Amino acid sequence: MINLREKYGIPTNAVITIAGTVGVGKSTMTKALAEALKFRTSFEKVDTNPYLDKFYEDFEKWSFHLQIYFLAERFKEQKRIFEYGGGFIQDRSIYEDTGIFAKMHYDKGTMSPTDYETYTNLFDAMVMTPYFPHPDLLVYLEGPVEDVIGRIQERGRAMEQQTPHDYWFEMHGRYENWINNFNACPVLRLNINDYDLMENPDQVESIVERIAYMMEQTSHLRK
Repeated sequence: MINLREKYGIPTNAVITIAGTVGVGKSTMTKALAEALKFRTSFEKVDTNPYLDKFYEDFEKWSFHLQIYFLAERFKEQKRIFEYGGGFIQDRSIYEDTGIFAKMHYDKGTMSPTDYETYTNLFDAMVMTPYFPHPDLLVYLEGPVEDVIGRIQERGRAMEQQTPHDYWFEMHGRYENWINNFNACPVLRLNINDYDLMENPDQVESIVERIAYMMEQTSHLRK
C-alpha cells in the first residue's frame, strides 16, 4: 500500500484520536488509518477488562471500578505515546471517559458524589503531567442512533445485547452534546454512512486526505 502519510504530508509524530459512541467503528477506523499512515495503534482494552461484564450486570456497583480501570489503562497508553514521541492512532480518547461515561453515571446516580469527585480529581492530576500529549486531531465518528444500535446488535457482544436501548439513546445524546462543546484539540467529524472500510478499504485515502487538510488548516493551534 502507498504510504499515505508521505503522500498527504502528515507529520511522523502526529497523534490522531478516534472518538465516538459504542458501535460506530472506532477500532476499524483505527486499524485502517494506522496501516495507511504506517503509525502505531493504541487500543482500548476490552477483552481483558476484569470489570466490564460485571458493570453491565450492575451499573451502580461497578461503575467506579470500571472507570478507574479505564483511566489507569488510558494513562499508561498516554505515557507510551509520549515515550515513543507520537506517530499513533488512538482508539477512543481519555476525554470521553470523564466527559461522558463517568459524568453520565454520576448524573444518573449510579456513581456516588464521593466516587465521582475522586475520579475527576485523579483525571485532573493526570492531565497536568508531562506524559499527557493532547491529540493533534480528534476524528469523531457519528451517525443516526438507530444505525449505531443496529451495528451494536450486529456485533453481538453478549454484555451489550442485554443493555436496554434507552442506555444507548442516552449515550448517543451525551456524545453529541460533548463533541459540540469539545475544544481540547481540532475535530474532524465523519458520518459513518459516508464510508464502509470493511467493504471498501480503499476509501481510507479520502479520509486521510480530509485529515491532512484539517491538520494543515489548524496547524497554528498546535504551535
